[in-house]
Amino acid sequence: MHRQKILFSIIASVLLGFSSGLFTVTEINTWYVHLAKPSWNPPNWLFAPVWTTLYILIGISFGLIWSSANPAKAKAMRIFIVQFVLNLLWSFLFFKLHDIGFAMLEVWVLFILILLTVIFAARINRVAALLLLPYLFWVLFASTLNSTIWLLNK
Repeated sequence: MHRQKILFSIIASVLLGFSSGLFTVTEINTWYVHLAKPSWNPPNWLFAPVWTTLYILIGISFGLIWSSANPAKAKAMRIFIVQFVLNLLWSFLFFKLHDIGFAMLEVWVLFILILLTVIFAARINRVAALLLLPYLFWVLFASTLNSTIWLLNK
């Protein structure tokens, strides 16, 4: 059952992540290409492999928490799900609605919730928490990038 929960969590995380990417694909070469971006903006091709890797790690982490017998897992799972929904919402706000400012606020809230998720995950399973650190750092980078794009385009 442990492996099934982890596998299900990975598949769900990757599929949901890719579904949020649908808002991105149509805007990359139309709207996004015309935005002023900092010199340290990563190339567009980098985002898909990074996010795929992160969604796999997120799925494993969630599966480890879900598989735990720790009674505190329910609270950790709720926070996990809330931050994941915010993760999926960001693409819609930024790419579909073109609301860079609101997306910026949302991604900073997301960063804080991921930090809380790491803290709660650490109480359940140390490996689950460690698996979330690349995600935390990438979203910190993404928050900074979103903020810089907002400043350059307001």
